[in-house]
Amino acid sequence: MANWQDPQTTGAGAATVSVPRAARDVGLRSYMLSVYNYMASGVLLTGIVALLLVNSPLIRLVVDPTTGRPTFLPLIALFASLGVGVWLQAGIMRMALGTAKTLFFAYAALLGIGFSTLFIAYTGASIAQTFFATAGSFLGLSLWGYTTKKDLSGWGSFLIMGVVGIFVALLVNAGMALFTGHVSTALDLAISVIGVLIFAGLTAYHTQSIKSLYFAVGGGSEAAARFGILGAFQLYLDFVNMFLFLLRLMGNRR
Repeated sequence: MANWQDPQTTGAGAATVSVPRAARDVGLRSYMLSVYNYMASGVLLTGIVALLLVNSPLIRLVVDPTTGRPTFLPLIALFASLGVGVWLQAGIMRMALGTAKTLFFAYAALLGIGFSTLFIAYTGASIAQTFFATAGSFLGLSLWGYTTKKDLSGWGSFLIMGVVGIFVALLVNAGMALFTGHVSTALDLAISVIGVLIFAGLTAYHTQSIKSLYFAVGGGSEAAARFGILGAFQLYLDFVNMFLFLLRLMGNRR
């Protein structure tokens, strides 16, 4: 990989050229902290919604008590969250900042409905263990993406192609289970391992992208605030997907 030139020293735009380095560093740290706070709040909201559902009579709306199978509600919530996610990413520069925040947290809450089924499928101890493993990995990878001088921009297309490939493989495996009644254990393991690696790479890639965009659009501007919400959303997706694939590897089913 070619060495990455830090926008702090090269100047990504006229808005940052005359700003002292110390002030730029303080502004960047404050901005990144805001992004991480939004991302962590989204993860927390997803967990709270999932726990509230699984520990209340409302869980009957998510899982059929007679068969133990999910109802249509998690599927509806999944499609609704996809719509919200597309809306947020496509319209981030046109919508009010408050609307962007609302959509982000709406997405996190909708995902919490689906996540409530995890507490039925997996033991609480394995979910907690996987969560802390994910959190530790995420922090390390994001820190590396923030501090590395290597240009990670070339990773983007490769990793996005990997995301598409991994979800195609998930659909193939699900189709095999539906029509044959059997799941390929080897394919399932490969999907989980590759999924963890892909979202690990995306964590570092997105962190560096957020940092670069801060200088490119001018730190402290409204555009930077909008991109901050979008960055928090991207890191949120990296975290929850890495958690899900790790859970497939580490989780103990009930």
